[in-house]
Amino acid sequence: MEYSRKPMFVSLLYVFTIIAVNAVSSTVSAVSLSSDEQALVSIFSRWEAPISVKSRWNSSRIVPCSWNVVECDKTRNVVSLNLSNFGISGSLGPEIGLLGHLKTLDLSSNNLSGPIPVEITDCGRLEMLDLSVNNFTGEIPKKYGNLQKLRFLYFYVNSLVGQIPESLFHIPNLRFLRLSENSLNGSIPSNIGNATKLEDFEVNDNKLTGNIPSSISNCSALEFLYLNGNHFIGTLPQGLNNLENLIMLYVNSNGLEGSIPLGSGSCKNLQSVDLSENRFQGVLPSGLGNCTNLMQFSVVNNNLTGKIPSSFGQLKKLTGLYLDQNWLSGNIPSELGNCKSLSELILSDNNLEGEIPVELGKLTELTRLQLFNNSLTGEVPLDFWKIRSLEKVLIYSNRLYGELPLEVTKLRKLRNLTLFDNYFSGEIPQSLGVNSSLEVIDFTNNKFTGQIPPDICSSKRLMKLVLGYNMLTGSIPPSLGSCSSLIRLKLDNNKLTGAIPEFEDNLALHFMDLSSNNFNGKVPSSLGNCKTLSLINLTMNELSGFIPPELGKLTELGYLNLSHNHLSGSLPSELSNCRKLLKLDLSRNLLNGSIPTSLRSLTALFLMDLRENRLSGGIPSFLFELESLWDLRLGGNILGGTIPFVGSSIISFLNLSNNGLTGQLPDMSNFRNLQQLDVSLNHLTGTLDSLDDIHSFLTINVSHNLFSGPIPPNLLNLFSESTSSFLGNPGLCVDCPHSGASTCPESRDIKVCSIKRNNHKSLQQSIKIAMIVLGASLLTVIAIMSVCYAYVKFQRRSKNDVEVSGEESSHKKIKRVMECTGNFDDMYVIGKGAHGTVYKAALGPEEVYAIKKIEFGRQRAVNKSMIREIQTLGTIKHRNLVKIEDFWFRSNYGLIMYEYMENRSLGYILHRANPLSTLKWDVRYNIALGTAQGLAYLHFDCDPVVLHRDIKPENILLDSEMEPHISDFGIAKLMSQTPAATQSIAVPGTIGYIAPENAFATTWTKESDVYSYGVVLLELLTRKKAVDLSFPDGMDIVGWVGSVWNES
Repeated sequence: MEYSRKPMFVSLLYVFTIIAVNAVSSTVSAVSLSSDEQALVSIFSRWEAPISVKSRWNSSRIVPCSWNVVECDKTRNVVSLNLSNFGISGSLGPEIGLLGHLKTLDLSSNNLSGPIPVEITDCGRLEMLDLSVNNFTGEIPKKYGNLQKLRFLYFYVNSLVGQIPESLFHIPNLRFLRLSENSLNGSIPSNIGNATKLEDFEVNDNKLTGNIPSSISNCSALEFLYLNGNHFIGTLPQGLNNLENLIMLYVNSNGLEGSIPLGSGSCKNLQSVDLSENRFQGVLPSGLGNCTNLMQFSVVNNNLTGKIPSSFGQLKKLTGLYLDQNWLSGNIPSELGNCKSLSELILSDNNLEGEIPVELGKLTELTRLQLFNNSLTGEVPLDFWKIRSLEKVLIYSNRLYGELPLEVTKLRKLRNLTLFDNYFSGEIPQSLGVNSSLEVIDFTNNKFTGQIPPDICSSKRLMKLVLGYNMLTGSIPPSLGSCSSLIRLKLDNNKLTGAIPEFEDNLALHFMDLSSNNFNGKVPSSLGNCKTLSLINLTMNELSGFIPPELGKLTELGYLNLSHNHLSGSLPSELSNCRKLLKLDLSRNLLNGSIPTSLRSLTALFLMDLRENRLSGGIPSFLFELESLWDLRLGGNILGGTIPFVGSSIISFLNLSNNGLTGQLPDMSNFRNLQQLDVSLNHLTGTLDSLDDIHSFLTINVSHNLFSGPIPPNLLNLFSESTSSFLGNPGLCVDCPHSGASTCPESRDIKVCSIKRNNHKSLQQSIKIAMIVLGASLLTVIAIMSVCYAYVKFQRRSKNDVEVSGEESSHKKIKRVMECTGNFDDMYVIGKGAHGTVYKAALGPEEVYAIKKIEFGRQRAVNKSMIREIQTLGTIKHRNLVKIEDFWFRSNYGLIMYEYMENRSLGYILHRANPLSTLKWDVRYNIALGTAQGLAYLHFDCDPVVLHRDIKPENILLDSEMEPHISDFGIAKLMSQTPAATQSIAVPGTIGYIAPENAFATTWTKESDVYSYGVVLLELLTRKKAVDLSFPDGMDIVGWVGSVWNES
């Protein structure tokens, strides 16, 4: 009975509530309301709110002036309306303009939408208007002539568009104007200087453009100025020095340039300045040392040069100094040791040199030190390691040396210690990690010796341990196997020994690289518990035993390399569960048994390397059907049997050598992408006719089999290049008549296919006599021509032997080029590439060119087709292509004159000795876009199509505005027309930028250029080289990005 009464009670309560609400509504309409109250009822009728909230203004009290969110005067005029953070939705109606006595309107932090009604400007007594943190759209009303008493105007965090109205700055008492985080555009009105009482002006994170008006310096009461996150250009107004009350100045993330105009005036109140992510030039003003209340100063990612002023040492209250990603030089001033309040000192990515000052050890409040990517030398001062407040120390990529002292182990708050790419030596302190907060340890590429500290992960906080490329010895501490916080473990290229510990509780481990050590014992089966592992690299060790089937539990695994060990047993079929596996390398072990058919489920696999094992049982046909597999290496096993017939396959690289294979080659006409084929050292028979339709071959090895019959015509070029790849086949021959060649390729071991003579001996004798007579005649003619050629060559040399583009002025210009470069002296070299050396030639103040000198070789290389080619290239004009100004050809080299680019190449900017670490993202985007536009023009707007053949950062030049210009387009093809080039088959392009299908190709396509461009994009994003020393062996940037993606 108790349970049945409750629902009835709730139902009755609900009915009475409905009746009560209707009664209140009827009563309100019946009661005589003031005009303000009537306007309120109309305004509130547009809104929805939670019932609990709505009851606060629509309760049993009938008169709106009695609502707790409304404040009225004695005559029931509404003077204040405060519904901040009430969860209201709906729109603000025009009735708001009827509240003529309203002084405060606060509707902030709700879900109101729609436009701000223009009628709001009729509220002539408003002192505070706050509509912030809503979803208002449209433009800011433009007329504010009636709001003479307004002091606070807050429209920030909405979706407002349009320009900032000039009328806002005619409000005489305006003190706070906050319009940030909208989509406002246009410029700041120049009449902002009229707002002399303005204390707070915030327009950050909009889309404002143009210059910052100089009149802003008339806002003498200004304390807070936030202009960051816009598109302002030009310089900072000099008058900012006159704003004596200024406390906060934020202009970061714009396009401002010029010098920094601060410090020359009064800046006693200045506490925080952020000028980062701009294009400021020049030196840091020493006068900033007079801003004695300064607490934060940031100029990150600008173009500042010169030294860090010693006057910064006067900033006793400074807590954060951020000067990174500039071009600052000289020493770190020792005076910074006087900034006793400093907690963050960020000087990375500059050209600083010298030693770390001992005085930095006085910074007892320091939590974060970043000095990486400089040229600092010497030892880290001992007192620095005694700063107990340290949390992050990033001093990698310098020339620092010395040993780590025991004091580093006492830094209980230290979370990140990154020292890679230095010359640190000695043993790692064995108590490192005990009672510590360490999360990241990266000592890669130093000279550390000794053992890994046994309790390095005792705190269970360590996430990244990277100690590769040192000289560490001993074994891996067992405690690392139970380091549950560990995500990345990289100990490669050391001298570590012993067994790999069990990894029972490492559920977070993503990446394990223990390659190139001397580990022995078994591959731990407990690795199968590390469910998030995406990479395992144990190559180049002394591991033995079976491959644990537990590895099949690693469903996120993308890279497994156990090669160059002594592993035995069969391939575990459980590996078929690793469906995301991309690379599987088990080569050079002692594996036996057959290849499991269950591996057919590895549909993402693109490389399988099982070479140099003892596998048997034949070649499974499913391997050729894997949809992503393009590199299959099975050589050096005892597979036996025949090569299975396959309908089609995408495989490009196939190695089946030394496997005891028998039978004939199957029909391989559907292997359209096959570039490398090695079936040597088998017992294959029959002919090579099944290969005659494949024209993608780059290399082939069919040696030491039992093949017979003629070599197919499509393989004769490869035969000419490497006859050894066809040896050991007694029945193999060269069928010259079918080759279309004028002469037969010569080989002592491969015979010419037999020709039916039919006793035509007399005919053969006649041919011999004719050949002798013809040969003698040719020798005579050649002798005469040689004498003539020598004479002509001598005459031409006497005249400097210049073949120019045709104009008489060109003769004069090349003489000036020779003079300006000192006859191509090395001191004028600005670059060297695959196709020649580049010199800088300044012919005059406004005539600066880059001259590329192309070497042709000893024999005369110039021909008419080359001249026509360079003339054609000279007609190509596009804003993202380097313009060819002129050209000359000599007997053994050519000269091509280009526009000179002030910012050199993208490669120089990305990878120079001390790179500007962070290019602004809009600059990167413009470089990527401009390069794509230039490449598209070559591919689709040139007739004939121009293929670049060598897209890379070094061939993308940057002008003074950082606009990209592709250079060297067509040069690879031009060089291929020289006799020297035709004597060897060179692969076009540069290693790391060549598409996999072009790895050994002599042909090039648009798609090849696009692949190279994609590699450039990855470099632009990551600042890693295409083939970077930090990558694992055999990995390029494409593979690295893939592994990082999988890891994340």
